[in-house]
Amino acid sequence: MIWKKPFSLDEINQYFGINMTKHLDIRASEITDNSIKATMPITEKVLQPFGILHGGASVVLAESVGSIASALVVDTEKYNVVGMEVNANHLRPGKQGSTLEATCTPIHLGRTTHVWDIKIHDEKNKLICISRLTVAVVKK
Repeated sequence: MIWKKPFSLDEINQYFGINMTKHLDIRASEITDNSIKATMPITEKVLQPFGILHGGASVVLAESVGSIASALVVDTEKYNVVGMEVNANHLRPGKQGSTLEATCTPIHLGRTTHVWDIKIHDEKNKLICISRLTVAVVKK
């Protein structure tokens, strides 16, 4: 197990229940020994002007789940985790009424950096976006 200590979905969703993640209805949905999943509904608030999922919303979902994952791997009493770089390949449009699920797994868990792979699927298991997030681990 990669996590520093066990966390419940309720505890993680307390973090998701504030700020931008709250506004976009992002929720943690599953934790395994080496991955975390989160969902986000495709509602009007995450659409671009042409009526499909805004790519920036996918990036927010990816960075949010990856940042939480990094926080679960370090001692947050001693360290902060901050996003350094995020990229995303948008592979197909997301449509209003669908729910996205992001699966976040580690690529690299170093002392000062983490790199996460985040794959975002719709409820038909179609791949919508592939993202990679690099997080800095900084002493408080």
